[in-house]
Amino acid sequence: MGGDHGPKVTVPAVLRTLNKHSTLKVLLFGDETQLKLELAKYPSLPLERLQIMHAPEIVSMDEPPKQALRGKKKSSMRLAINAVKEGQAQACVSAGNTGALMATARFVLKTLSGIDRPAILSAFPTVHGTARVLDLGANVDCTTEQLFQFGVMGSVLATAMDSIKAPRVALLNIGEEEIKGNKQVKDAAVRLSRNPYINYIGYVEGSDIYSGKADVIVCDGFVGNIALKASEGMAKMIGYFIRKSFSESWYAKIGAFFSYPMLKKIGLRIDPRRYNGASLLGLKGIVIKSHGSADVYAYITAIEQAIKEIELDIPRHIAERVALIMNEEAKYV
Repeated sequence: MGGDHGPKVTVPAVLRTLNKHSTLKVLLFGDETQLKLELAKYPSLPLERLQIMHAPEIVSMDEPPKQALRGKKKSSMRLAINAVKEGQAQACVSAGNTGALMATARFVLKTLSGIDRPAILSAFPTVHGTARVLDLGANVDCTTEQLFQFGVMGSVLATAMDSIKAPRVALLNIGEEEIKGNKQVKDAAVRLSRNPYINYIGYVEGSDIYSGKADVIVCDGFVGNIALKASEGMAKMIGYFIRKSFSESWYAKIGAFFSYPMLKKIGLRIDPRRYNGASLLGLKGIVIKSHGSADVYAYITAIEQAIKEIELDIPRHIAERVALIMNEEAKYV
């Protein structure tokens, strides 16, 4: 029920994904009446592998997380996360209120042993592939320990999802020099650099996010969310100026015609919908956050992210690696 479009996006996205994955089954949490009306538009799709789970309450996009956690125990968001906790589902995907989703998931599922707080991770396109960036907004102020844990979790996910044996882990900073940054970042650099299980390469600046210099980029949620939103804004501005330039004259329109195949290829490469679906890492379960403005294509990407994390059993890998690394860290205490 969440996001800017609700069932008009989530329902067709679910049905198309069911059509693609013959063994997939989906529990669709939300207002039963609205969901049935939307499902009636697609009678030929595999509805036998979909079950409606009525949820009488909805968490609004601007609702305070504490209010949603305490007062909306029958919301689609809460019941979906409960289903993961109870083993009815292996993952939850939501385009709803990010703060409420994180607070509810953390309360219901709990964090893995050795992890203080979950982090939001998403893939950013780079010139050589993708970079996994975390945290993107779950934790505004982070301790050294939390930044270190983010590096561990990001490294595990990059290894599993991108088949990189030793992912290059970097800290996002205001400069590459060792003297730059606040105390938390400097101390996290020491922690990451001395651990043999993490391929730490040093600091990177904001301009390096898309360069392909690092496979995993670690920062606090305040910095990460600004980087994410600034990137989205920049992409929209570039798109606007390209469309405007190609419509200014007949010569420009002719140029646009001949440039279309190249522009289409570039557009597909950097299309943010291809990277939709942020992982809430560090939980005892899989929760994927879709962008609130996601269309059907983007929401399918988020569901696919959940499927892949289920297949790779990401929480188990993180728990095992955290235990291994924490044993190593004990040597320095």
